Amino acid sequence: MEMSFRKLPDNQHEILVRRDKGPDVRLPAQPAGPSMPHDLVHAVVETALGIDDGFWGATARGATFQGFELVSPGRHRRSGMKVLRRGGDAVMDAELRVAWAYRAWSGLPTEGPGVGSAPLDAQALARTGPRLDAAAKRWAAVPVGGELVRRWGVDG
Repeated sequence: MEMSFRKLPDNQHEILVRRDKGPDVRLPAQPAGPSMPHDLVHAVVETALGIDDGFWGATARGATFQGFELVSPGRHRRSGMKVLRRGGDAVMDAELRVAWAYRAWSGLPTEGPGVGSAPLDAQALARTGPRLDAAAKRWAAVPVGGELVRRWGVDG
């Protein structure tokens, strides 16, 4: 599966996903976030931690998520929801781990009231931090109108 993150004006981005299984989908213009798009963070952290049943793994298997649109309208929406129903718990677990890795990388508090217990240990954070650094640099270097392309399961 290929994920193309296109940088748009006004700190916006869009994503085009070309899947091996299931229809191609796109996420129309969204805020990119302070350092890079949230779904790019997912790709980086899920790859670094070997998570193959999180957001991008489910997408590769044909899951459909809110906000994404079929590039070519078809009958795949229902089957995409089946994938999500079967693997939804794993996707939510990945969401927590990705959010924690991003929180630690961003320098936000990881201890204290309201933070909760850490879903990642120091070794996992040591694997995600440098990869988030590299992804943020690559995203920052993309000009408006340009794109950052990643292959799921291939790009580290």
